[in-house]
Amino acid sequence: MSRLKDKYKSEVAPAMVAKFGYKNVMEIPKLEKIVINMGLGETKDNPKSFEQALSELTIIAGQKPVSTLAKKSVANFKVREGQKIGAKVTLRNERMYEFADKLMNIALPRVRDFRGVSAKAFDGRGNYALGIREQLLFPEIEYDKIEKIRGMEMIFVTTAKTDEEAKELLRLLGMPFANA
Repeated sequence: MSRLKDKYKSEVAPAMVAKFGYKNVMEIPKLEKIVINMGLGETKDNPKSFEQALSELTIIAGQKPVSTLAKKSVANFKVREGQKIGAKVTLRNERMYEFADKLMNIALPRVRDFRGVSAKAFDGRGNYALGIREQLLFPEIEYDKIEKIRGMEMIFVTTAKTDEEAKELLRLLGMPFANA
């Protein structure tokens, strides 16, 4: 069992019950999945660069990403319908907890002048969105082997009904929220 999942069962779930007074154990919010998305529109003309980005995302997530395709043709961006313009990975269970642990304890503290992540990125339904500007935060990525710095978005999908419950869940799991 991963370290974060063990922490959830032993510390986070009882703390959530104490704070919000849940009557049933199934009411306690938990992480459902983490979706990692990388927009790769600039690599649409360069298949080798696209494959390099996919391999970096595979290394970071520990799972092979799925290519996302353009739904519509947009002449201004020189994009045709069905063209590969991104990649995404959906992590669940053990891989999700391993990734979340690595993100919160290793990658985010490596951000220069890091003061915490925004507490305003909740969607109203208990999900949290986080964007990072470079893949170099993750220790698996070798600086010499990357060809371009790329950012990515991460969506933490929880079973929480409100943003307040989701924020408390993520805070107890170790998400470093800013004090603002």
